[in-house]
Amino acid sequence: MQPHATLEQLLAPFDWQPTTRLVCGAGTLGRVGELAASLGGRRVLLVTDKGIVAAGHANHAQIALEAAGLAVIVDDVVRENPTTGDVARCVEIARAGKVDCIVGLGGGSSMDTAKGCNFILTNGGEMKDYWGVGKATKPMLPLIAIPTTAGTGSECQSAAIIADEATHQKMACLDAKAAARIAILDPELTLSQPQRVTACTGIDAISHAVEAAVTKKATPLSTMLAREAFRLAFTAFPKVLASPSDLAARGRMQLGAAYAGLAIETSMLGAAHSLANPLTAHFDIVHGQAVGLVLPSVVCFNAADPTARAGYAELCAAAGVPDAESLADALEKLLTLAGLAAPLRSFGVTAEKIPMLAEEAARQWTANFNPRPVNAADFAKIYESLL
Repeated sequence: MQPHATLEQLLAPFDWQPTTRLVCGAGTLGRVGELAASLGGRRVLLVTDKGIVAAGHANHAQIALEAAGLAVIVDDVVRENPTTGDVARCVEIARAGKVDCIVGLGGGSSMDTAKGCNFILTNGGEMKDYWGVGKATKPMLPLIAIPTTAGTGSECQSAAIIADEATHQKMACLDAKAAARIAILDPELTLSQPQRVTACTGIDAISHAVEAAVTKKATPLSTMLAREAFRLAFTAFPKVLASPSDLAARGRMQLGAAYAGLAIETSMLGAAHSLANPLTAHFDIVHGQAVGLVLPSVVCFNAADPTARAGYAELCAAAGVPDAESLADALEKLLTLAGLAAPLRSFGVTAEKIPMLAEEAARQWTANFNPRPVNAADFAKIYESLL
């Protein structure tokens, strides 16, 4: 008999005020012009990266925007894991273009850069001024978020994750005003992803669902979203790896990533993201792979908590995994299938670096929401087990 959520979980209070309109379906990128115009846009900043330009998606978006009579100003040099320097450049372009609407087109990096730009452009100061929750005092420009991957769920989140240019510390700047007014989920955009990007972003989406389902802040709403996100992404992921042109599977991955993003808005994340961020900062392990590598161990660690164990069991029931004990193994198999399984030593991580990594992991904001209390010593043990 499978464990169920406690009465306290079922009655957990929440106040959900969705601010993002979801426009979902193949070919919906072509609607970006009409949608931007509906928000009052006249001069639109298109924030994207060179890979999206090369795939032709940026040009498609620009044509649709211009067809609606809008002027388009482009920042197409977004980098992975955007920094305060990337945001400063974007703000300079936006100010020079006198923009009144922003479109973030790409992966989480493009959408985070667009959000970061919006903070500074409308409220002034520096990104560190908004590190935390609800620190912007003025309204922001309307934002349209268009993911070209199925991973971060940033299109459905009010957070901009920006790294300090000097220290590489990731700053989570959360404010309801920063959330996209509209998110366009067009699975055709994900067809152009390289296989490795599909793998890393897919694991990221799955990790969001797994973590959001069991955090201390989980509510009936977030667990419902996380459960459906996991069902969609977990079952579709092997299909997109085996058949990259499977548009239906791509669509399920993209919707699963968006649902996981919505779950995070309410529940936040946990220890896996705390462990992953230092690995990315110091050893350049792509975020999706980093969080995937540590996630099975975090599931095992958290399963000692009865409430977390019950949450994992609900995920398993939704996706056809036999039981909570099998979840970590199932995640390991997905990592192997995606070609992402590897010991940390293969990335240059050594035993001597573990105390530093563990201390940084313990300082990550997501550690506060893990269902089971976790400290630097716990993080060190997990890192050591993965060397």
